Amino acid sequence: MYSHEIDYKIIGEDIQIVEIELDPNETVIAEAGSMLYMEDGIQFETKMGDGSQPDQGFLGKLLQAGSRVIMGESLFMTHFTNRGNGKRKVTFAAPYPGTVMPINLSGVYGNTLIVQKDAFLCAALGTKMSIHFNQKMGAGFFGGEGFILQKIQGDGMAFIHAGGVVIERTLNNEILRVDTGCVVGFEPSVNFDIQRAGGLRSMVFGGEGLFLATLRGSGKVWIQSMPISKLVQRLSASGGQGNKESGSVLGQLGGLLD
Repeated sequence: MYSHEIDYKIIGEDIQIVEIELDPNETVIAEAGSMLYMEDGIQFETKMGDGSQPDQGFLGKLLQAGSRVIMGESLFMTHFTNRGNGKRKVTFAAPYPGTVMPINLSGVYGNTLIVQKDAFLCAALGTKMSIHFNQKMGAGFFGGEGFILQKIQGDGMAFIHAGGVVIERTLNNEILRVDTGCVVGFEPSVNFDIQRAGGLRSMVFGGEGLFLATLRGSGKVWIQSMPISKLVQRLSASGGQGNKESGSVLGQLGGLLD
């Protein structure tokens, strides 16, 4: 199924929203609860599945919905369709301060993007959402986003939300090490793993955490400066430098002594 061709506009600076303009009978799918406002003529329907395979049957939809539960997402997705005569707009809001990333899936490797399990915001109808298991067990035990990731496939527009500022890097048979939890997404041509952060002294006293996410190969990667887990810890009463996600063992011990 080919994705619907949708027009869009990103609005805002620190807390962004995406405004989708739909032609008659065009549809955009989104996470439940992300809609901000919609114009008259837009109708929405909650469905089990993303609608990319309308003939997959109830069992297929149930399996797809079950994979979303494993990823910590809602069992259902909301489909917004323009039933009016002219163009109509529907707007989706990011769940926390950060950046909305518009990505044309036809321009990424294999028409596929691997992202954190909570990064998806909305996409054109025809986009397929599925679960992606990282083959590296170290990523499952020590990575901020774990080894359960989200695979987004299609040939249209998809919109990803990330915390803080987003940096796009293109690797050319290179290695990039990133603070765990700060990897938003990457092309499937890039290998993702979690590795030990230097020697024992660096791990304990360096303040950069025990492990780092390692991206290896060729392709595009997207990095966020403030993942939601780190933001929550900064804002919590018991947070601060001692309990930060990438803090050292000594810093965590100091927090306990306080």
